[in-house]
Amino acid sequence: MGDSQLTDAQLKRYSRHLLLAQVGEAGQLKLANASVLIVGMGGLGAPAGLYLAGAGVGKLVLADDDIVSESNLQRQIVYSEKQLGQSKVNAARDRLQALNHDIHIRPVQRRLSEQILQMEVMQADVVLDCSDNIQTRYALSDTCQKLKVPLVSGAAVAFDGQLMVFDFRQPDSPCYRCLFPQASDAVLNCSTAGVLGPLVGVIGSLQALECIKMICQIESAAVGRFSSFDGLSGEWFHLQMQKRPNCQCSQ
Repeated sequence: MGDSQLTDAQLKRYSRHLLLAQVGEAGQLKLANASVLIVGMGGLGAPAGLYLAGAGVGKLVLADDDIVSESNLQRQIVYSEKQLGQSKVNAARDRLQALNHDIHIRPVQRRLSEQILQMEVMQADVVLDCSDNIQTRYALSDTCQKLKVPLVSGAAVAFDGQLMVFDFRQPDSPCYRCLFPQASDAVLNCSTAGVLGPLVGVIGSLQALECIKMICQIESAAVGRFSSFDGLSGEWFHLQMQKRPNCQCSQ
């Protein structure tokens, strides 16, 4: 957005951010001038989008080709019953814009691939992978790695959640293929195995958190780490990721 200072209204609105030494006015200006691409406006994209809009991220690009259905409302908290049948990106834009009129939101009602995907990633400061299929995850990781754009990836099914943060600006950063070199879409997904609504809220909120930290240049232990959350036990498992020598990102 090119803002060089916060307005009086913004100083009041974001006062709780300004109290944080790690954010302050400088960090809030970084958020106001940032552009974030959210790929997938389902269970993960819904809470992530709400928190990023509330945080004052200046430009949000929402990409999804789906429409709002009744089964979404159990967990995709950005939508309402009145929006059933609407495109997700347009419905989400309306809700996020109502939350924060001061930011720019651009809906992209299509599944991103090839040149369109590259163009959208190129314009982003951070990308959130909130998708629900392995092909999109690989494509996002490959494109973000190629263009050196940070990627915050989340996943959730049943009671299990995952979070991965890749800072591709770092030459030694691993990629999604380093961790899952030959993954395929599992039989278990939200449509077949179900998912507990708050679980996607946990992971999507953490994606927004890591995105904000990335923009504000706040150091995070989540970068380069695979984190798995067991919603039944409430326990986390963490694994430090390493770049795989024979991965295409190492070529």
